[in-house]
Amino acid sequence: MPLTRRAALIGAPLFLAGCATQGRLPAPTAATPSIDPRWAAMYGPVEGEPFPVPAVDISEIDPQFLRQEVAYRGAEPAGTLVVDPNRRFLYLVREGNRAIRYGVGVGKQEGFNFQGEATIARKAQWPRWTPTPAMIAREPERYGPYRDGLAGGPTNPLGPRALYLYKDGRDTLYRLHGTTEPWSIGTMVSSGCIRLLNQDIIDLYRRVPTGSRVIVLPAGAAGVA
Repeated sequence: MPLTRRAALIGAPLFLAGCATQGRLPAPTAATPSIDPRWAAMYGPVEGEPFPVPAVDISEIDPQFLRQEVAYRGAEPAGTLVVDPNRRFLYLVREGNRAIRYGVGVGKQEGFNFQGEATIARKAQWPRWTPTPAMIAREPERYGPYRDGLAGGPTNPLGPRALYLYKDGRDTLYRLHGTTEPWSIGTMVSSGCIRLLNQDIIDLYRRVPTGSRVIVLPAGAAGVA
């Protein structure tokens, strides 16, 4: 299937094994009263987890990157995940020409980004994170101390869930995962993985089974409009 097929989408309210953080910005300001209460509830604290999943301060995030159902007229069947790195969106295609759209953060350099088709071959809750050899070689002082991995938890850069992308039966080392940096959604900051808000990756994790097809459009291509 050509990855540059044009699809029309209209919005409506409703790390590789080594994905990494990029440092923190100053503490966000308090949420303003104008925030839609539906989104405030959607991104509130998540109960019943082994580690805290705090509320997201959505005042620091462009509303277009918050989870919402949209019209979708592409040809992909229901259950397909389509990632548009250019617009920083991930679409979970549904029946009836609809999709759930999530805001994402993508690789900070084009060469760091996976593109093409893959399959979700594994799912993990509170996954372990291990930087890749390339990451350690690139920034040994930063990533070297974690060469043996970091257990799942509130400081783990993969967040509370991870979906592992495989191609032709082999691990691509790219993931769909949560983040410790909610302000980064809608930006190019990761080491190549597709990061979502923690509440969004928990929602997506519940909706997609292993074996689900993922299409990551090429950076710079007009595959999704």
